[in-house]
Amino acid sequence: MLWGCFAAGGTGALHKIDGIMRMENVDILKQHLKTSVRKLKLGCKWVFQMDNDPKHTSKVVAKWLKDNKVKWPSQSHDLNPIENVWAELKKRVGARRPTNLTQLHQLCQEEWAKNKSFALLLF
Repeated sequence: MLWGCFAAGGTGALHKIDGIMRMENVDILKQHLKTSVRKLKLGCKWVFQMDNDPKHTSKVVAKWLKDNKVKWPSQSHDLNPIENVWAELKKRVGARRPTNLTQLHQLCQEEWAKNKSFALLLF
């Protein structure tokens, strides 16, 4: 499982999640969200979108987002633009035919690093 974010200018962090992602785990947001915002030079005017998966709407996550002044509207899975990016990443990595999990992760990182093209798919 991967966590990632993007904006019109490109991609932010891509983080590999080992094991099961739990509702209480806001470490990924702590480690990667604001760093990605800075990398993407978004300033103060950005909105964080997530689907309505229970992990994303848990009280712990909502509290962290509120405490860190992150704007995040409720979002339908079908309307969340990151789903299009995941589909394109899956297509590109699949075309390269990884043979094991280590290679799969490496190819995901390589394709994610070609960041401009993902953002252009959506804008």
